[in-house]
Amino acid sequence: MDERTDPDGEPGLDGQTVVVTGGTGGIGRAVAQAFASAGAAVVVGARDADAVENVVADLEDAGGTAAGLRTDVRDEFDVERLVETASRFGERGGIDVVVAAAGIYHGEAGETPTDAESYTAFDDSWRTNARGVFTTITEALAHLTDGARILVPTGAVAREAKPGYGAYAISKAGAEAVVRGFAADTEYVVGCLEPGVLATDLTGGAGRDPESVAGMFVWAATEADPDELDGEIVGLREWKTATR
Repeated sequence: MDERTDPDGEPGLDGQTVVVTGGTGGIGRAVAQAFASAGAAVVVGARDADAVENVVADLEDAGGTAAGLRTDVRDEFDVERLVETASRFGERGGIDVVVAAAGIYHGEAGETPTDAESYTAFDDSWRTNARGVFTTITEALAHLTDGARILVPTGAVAREAKPGYGAYAISKAGAEAVVRGFAADTEYVVGCLEPGVLATDLTGGAGRDPESVAGMFVWAATEADPDELDGEIVGLREWKTATR
C-alpha cells in the first residue's frame, strides 16, 4: 500500500475511518485521540458503555469526529455491530484502519504465574486478548477499504518468557500468531506494534505515558513501509528512526 497523504504531500487521515477496540483506556484511548487529532473519523468500542460515551464526548469536544458502541470483543455479534456502524460512519464508507487494542489482565502484573492460573482466568484472557483480536479482524474484513491496515499492540512478554505473567503472556503470544495468520492469508497489511511498557492498568501504572507513543499507530497507518509491517512486529526503534 502506498503512503496515505494529503494534497500537500503530508501524511493525513482526513475522510478516513478508524475503529479502535479497547478505546476507553490505556493505549486504546490514547490511540483514539491521536487518530481523531489527525483528522480521522474514530469509532470506539469497549465493554463499559458509560466510558465509551465519555470518550466520544471528549473526542468531539476536542474537535474530532467520533462515535462509539458498547462492545465486548468476546462476543462476535457485538463486534459485528461495531464494524457495521463504523463502515457507515465516515465520509467515504468502509473502514480504513482497525486497531485491536482491547485487552485484559486478571490479577496484578507479574504476579500471576502460569502454574497458579485458574481455568477461568486463562479462558477469559484467551477469549479477550487472542480470540478477541481474531474476532475483530474477522468481522472487519468485509468492510475494509482498499489498502486498509490492521494494527495490534503487543509486548515483549509475548515472546520473552518472564515469571509471573501466565495467561496474559500466553494470550498475547496467541494474538501475535493471529496477526501472522491474517497477514499471510489476506491482501491487507496486518501487523503488530510494540510500544514498550506503558503506564496502564495492565502494568500497575508503571511505564511510558500511552499518549507519548500513540503517534506510532498513526505513523503505522499512514507512513510505515507495508512490507516491513505486514505480519511483523514493529517497535519503538523503527518508529523513532523513521520519524526523526
